[in-house]
Amino acid sequence: MLSSIRLRPFLYAIAIALSAALLFVVEPAAAKALLPGFGGSAGVWIACVLFFQVTLLLGYLYAYVLTRTLPAKAQAAVHIALLAACVCLLPWHPPIAQAGGNPSLAIVSVLAASIGLPFFALCTTSPLLQSWYARAWQAQSGPARFPYRLFALSNAASLVALLAYPVGIEPLLPLSHQFLIWSAGFLIFAALAAVCALGARGAAAPPDEKTPRDPPLQRPLLWIALAACAATLWPAVSNHLSQEVAAIPLLWVEPLSIYLLSFILCFEGRGWYNPRIYRVLLPLACLTFAWRLQGAAGGIAWELPIVGAALFVCCMFCHGELARLKPEPKQGLAFFYLTIALGGALGAAFVSLFAPNVFSSYLELPIGVAACFVLSMPLLYGRGSPRQLLRLALVAAIAFAAASRFTAGRQDLVRTRNFYGTLQIADSGSGDDKIRSLYNGKVLHGIQYQTPVRSRIAVAYYPPESGIGQAMRWLPHQQPWRVGVVGLGTGTLAVYGRPGDSFRFYDINPAVIDVAWRYFHFLSESAAKVETVEADGRLGLQREPAHSLNMIALDAFSGDSIPIHLLTREAFQMYFDRLAPGGVVVIHVTNRYLDIASVVAALAADLHKPLVIVHNPQDAPRHIQAADWAILADRREDLADLEPFNNASATSRKAPVWTDDYSDLFEILR
Repeated sequence: MLSSIRLRPFLYAIAIALSAALLFVVEPAAAKALLPGFGGSAGVWIACVLFFQVTLLLGYLYAYVLTRTLPAKAQAAVHIALLAACVCLLPWHPPIAQAGGNPSLAIVSVLAASIGLPFFALCTTSPLLQSWYARAWQAQSGPARFPYRLFALSNAASLVALLAYPVGIEPLLPLSHQFLIWSAGFLIFAALAAVCALGARGAAAPPDEKTPRDPPLQRPLLWIALAACAATLWPAVSNHLSQEVAAIPLLWVEPLSIYLLSFILCFEGRGWYNPRIYRVLLPLACLTFAWRLQGAAGGIAWELPIVGAALFVCCMFCHGELARLKPEPKQGLAFFYLTIALGGALGAAFVSLFAPNVFSSYLELPIGVAACFVLSMPLLYGRGSPRQLLRLALVAAIAFAAASRFTAGRQDLVRTRNFYGTLQIADSGSGDDKIRSLYNGKVLHGIQYQTPVRSRIAVAYYPPESGIGQAMRWLPHQQPWRVGVVGLGTGTLAVYGRPGDSFRFYDINPAVIDVAWRYFHFLSESAAKVETVEADGRLGLQREPAHSLNMIALDAFSGDSIPIHLLTREAFQMYFDRLAPGGVVVIHVTNRYLDIASVVAALAADLHKPLVIVHNPQDAPRHIQAADWAILADRREDLADLEPFNNASATSRKAPVWTDDYSDLFEILR
């Protein structure tokens, strides 16, 4: 008997750790598989988080109902049946979806249909096995607090898997191989979980133990509020980093890692959380968020550590208070985890569904910070009646929201937001130098002069001396052009159109199309026939007839997000299939954080296509931004007129060839 008791914690720990690791390997893999259909937006990750949190809630609800309503043998039988049903669905295949209608709901639906059941089974593991273990130990050895350390172990395994994915899994394994290995890992997990379930059949509760009563309503509401606050803050910080620094998936890992680390430290059981220390640290964290929301100077070197430290303090407060207020295992362990999952789902729904459809800017971060501050009043400082706390919450939320409205010190003419991000239109200057600019966060997407005499001058990234300007200049002039452009922005490229030419712009974001037509005039004033299509650029170009385009321009990268599916061998083969003889593919490779030019150079070498890279410097008085454009053609002679401007020798990094099944952002970080 003694040996079995010693062995049981080990088996339970291995099963819980493996389930958590599988969860946090499949999450980024599934998100990566979905990115091509939704334009590489940060919203894809946030919508995936919504699915994960809702499924986690359902898994915890399953564990709660199972342990509260069924005897031990029935619990084991039901769970083994669930595991068997999941095994029958293996091997798991990547989800595929395209934007349409509500993208968030589309992502949730396709994830539910593809990996919903196995993911659900993994989500049930931690609370269910902890409940079984607590009951078995109670029956044999008396009360034990070890179950909460299993919760810390679960989060530690999640963190290890999350950090391992971008540096150890994604660079080494094609996506299809990742899914096969994950399926094998799930088989091992299912076997371990089934052994634990079989062992739990004989672990009956002590004769004098009654079904645990749920605590009074006030305590669960507090658990939900604390969990929801932390679950709001980390995806809100992900949005903030995407908006103010870069929409790079690698940056989304930091906030989630901090969130998981705070869970580990608070539930590990060694007193990492001290309320007296956080009485000082939490106000400093709130002030730090207010400072960064005002658009304070600094780039990635400032934003990541400063915002990350403030997020860590807030998450430690939320999870530290959860750990301090947790019940004894025999008093409702499964119910406690259920309230945490409910709070997590509410936080994810607030960021993913409510905020993009209600707010015109990223207000979820200031609201989350304000909520954290309000919760600290009774918990850290012992102050505040419900009415006082409500007034304080309103004042704090308004103050933080006001701070976030003046990003980069400019007043916006128009601000709009949807699943794909926030767009701001700002007017500045006067007289002949009056301009209108389109921003996504701090990233400029286009400029137009407001006076009629200058409104058709191409500026920003598209002046005549830029790579795209030079390519337009040297296209054959004896025939009308047919140009396909991926990425609309303000529609600046339409100024190069002549009578008889045809320009078709593809953009997945309907708000960008609306803004380009309504607030800018490049499209309406073009001499060419101009058409805008709401679609992913690669899917749109696939519908073009073979050999029908004189130019394909990829301008989807200047905002620092990387639609990886536009930069794969299969995508480039399709581009060249659509080019007419003498045509060119032009790619905007300007990026502050990623060396896109090296990826394009690797693809050009792999496909044996000549490459020219043209750089133009910044000219602030003329409102011209420094830009890099890569130009490819079928034959070297098609680029002869561009050779004097070639700067391809500046790209010395050797990047791997990306395919639809393999890409690695980590390898091209600057």
